[in-house]
Amino acid sequence: MTTIYQIYPRSFQDSNGDGVGDLRGIVDRLPYLAKLGVDMVWISPFFLSPQKDFGYDVSDYRTVDPLFGSNADLAQLITEAAQHNLGIMVDLVLAHSSNQHPWFLESRASRDNPKADWYVWADPLPDGNVPNNWQSVFGGSAWRWEPRRQQYYLTHFLGEQPALNLYAPAVREELLAVVEYWLQQGVKGFRFDAIHFAHYDPQLRNNPPAPRGSTSGALSDSPFGMQDHVYDLGQPATIDFIRDIRKVADRYPGALLLGEVGTVEIARTYVGADKFDLSYSFNMLDIRELVTVGLFREKLAGGLAGFLPGTSCWALSNHDAPRHVTRMGSQDPSHRAAFAKMIAAVVLTLPGGLCLYQGEELGLPTADLRFEDLVDPYDIAFYPDHVGRDGARTPMPWFQDVANAGFSTAANTWLPVDAAQQALAVDSQEEDPQSTLNHYRRLIAWRKNHPWIKKAIVDSSNSTDQVLQLEYRHGNQTMLGLFNFAAESVELKGLGGLGTVEWQEGVSVQNDTVTLQPFAFATFTQAA
Repeated sequence: MTTIYQIYPRSFQDSNGDGVGDLRGIVDRLPYLAKLGVDMVWISPFFLSPQKDFGYDVSDYRTVDPLFGSNADLAQLITEAAQHNLGIMVDLVLAHSSNQHPWFLESRASRDNPKADWYVWADPLPDGNVPNNWQSVFGGSAWRWEPRRQQYYLTHFLGEQPALNLYAPAVREELLAVVEYWLQQGVKGFRFDAIHFAHYDPQLRNNPPAPRGSTSGALSDSPFGMQDHVYDLGQPATIDFIRDIRKVADRYPGALLLGEVGTVEIARTYVGADKFDLSYSFNMLDIRELVTVGLFREKLAGGLAGFLPGTSCWALSNHDAPRHVTRMGSQDPSHRAAFAKMIAAVVLTLPGGLCLYQGEELGLPTADLRFEDLVDPYDIAFYPDHVGRDGARTPMPWFQDVANAGFSTAANTWLPVDAAQQALAVDSQEEDPQSTLNHYRRLIAWRKNHPWIKKAIVDSSNSTDQVLQLEYRHGNQTMLGLFNFAAESVELKGLGGLGTVEWQEGVSVQNDTVTLQPFAFATFTQAA
C-alpha cells in the first residue's frame, strides 16, 4: 500500500538559518515522517536551478542546488530514510528545463550546433507572428522569440522554461540516463512533473476552442483554459517514452513511478504493467468550492473509471493549489478540524495510491498572504482574482510558541509563517489523541494493515445529498463507509446489519438508526 508524503523543501525545515528549508532539515525530521507511517517521501525539485519557478526550472539534473545543500546531503538523506523504512521519491521535470541549462544555451546559439534540435523551435509566420495559438499555463502565448536563431521556442509555463524536444533521440537517451543515475544513487521512485506536456503535435496545428461550458477549476478564466488541448499536450508519443522509463526502472526492483497528469482522461492511459505504477490528475485539486456529496461522487467516479485496479492516485492538496481545508471545506473555522478529519477518512479508504501534502495531517488552512508577501510568478500574475500557490507553500509549523514556528532561526523566512497555521503546530497536536495529526496516524496505520483496499471496487450509489455512502468490495472483503458532508446532524434509517465498527467519530447507532454529527464518519466491516 503506497502512501506518499510530499515535501516542499523550501518550507519543511531550515537547518542552517538562511530562512529556506533544505535537505539536512528533512533528515532531522525523518523520525516525524516515520511516526506518521507513510511509505514514500516525495521531495519537490532540489536540483541546480535559477529558481524562477522555485526549482521546477532545472539547469542541472544531477546536482543538488546549494540552496538545499549538496549531493552528499542527499546521499545521507537517502541512507537515513531507508533506516526508517522510508523511500525517497525524486521529482523529475522532463518536459522542460531552465533557459540557463547548458543544453539550451548551446541550442539557442545557432540552427546547426550539436544540440540545435534539443528544444522545440519554430519559424515565425510570414508576418512575424507566433507559429500558432498555443497558450502558456502562466498566461500569454506559449512561444518566446530567440534573436540568435531568428526563431520562436516553445514554453508551456514561464518564458524561462523552454520545452525539451523529446522527439530527438539524443534528448530521450539523456533523460533516461538521468532516471538511471538517480536510481543508482538509491532513490526508490519518481514523480514526473507535468509529463503530459512531454510531446507536441509536430505539425504545430492550432488548438480548437474549449467546448462551451467545459472549462473548470483554477485555469477556467485564463487563455490556457479557453482551449481544447488537442495538439500541445497528451500526444501518443509520450506513452512510448513512459514505456522506456519503465524499462529502466525495472532494472531496480521496487522502483515506484508516479505521473502528474492534467486530466483523468490522459492519466488513465499512462498506467499499467509496462507504464507508470500510479498517476494522478488535478481532478480533486480543481475543486474550488464547498464540496458536496454530489460533486465528490462525480470526482470519485472520474478518478476510478478506466483505471486498472490499484493505479489511481489521490491528492487533495499539493504545492500547486490552495489547501483543501480552505478550498473545499466550510469557511467557518470551527468546522475546519472536523472537515479535515472527515475528508481524510474518505481519501485514506480509497483504492490505489495516495499523495499527502506536508501539513495536511495538521489540518492546515491556506495561509492568508498580502500581495507584498507573494513570490510566485503565477500568483503575482493573476492576483487578486486567483488564490494560488504561495498560500500553500508557507513554512511548516512545528512549534506553537517558538519564533517562526520552529521552522527556521532566520530573522526572515522566504515566505512568512502564518499565524493561523502556527496555532495548529505539531507540538500542539502531538499528545492530543483526538487531534487531526493523530487521526492521520491512525488512518495511515489502518490503511497499511488493510492492503486489500488498494484494489477494492467502490460503489457510491446509495449516497444521500448529505452523506457519502461508500461500499467497498474485494474478494471476500467488504466494508461500508458513512461520511457526513453536512455541517449539521443527519439520521439514516434502514441500513440493516452494519457489521463491526472499524473506526468512527461522531456516530451513534441505535436499532436501525444511525446518527451522524456534523462531519462525522464511520466504517463497518461486513461479512461477505
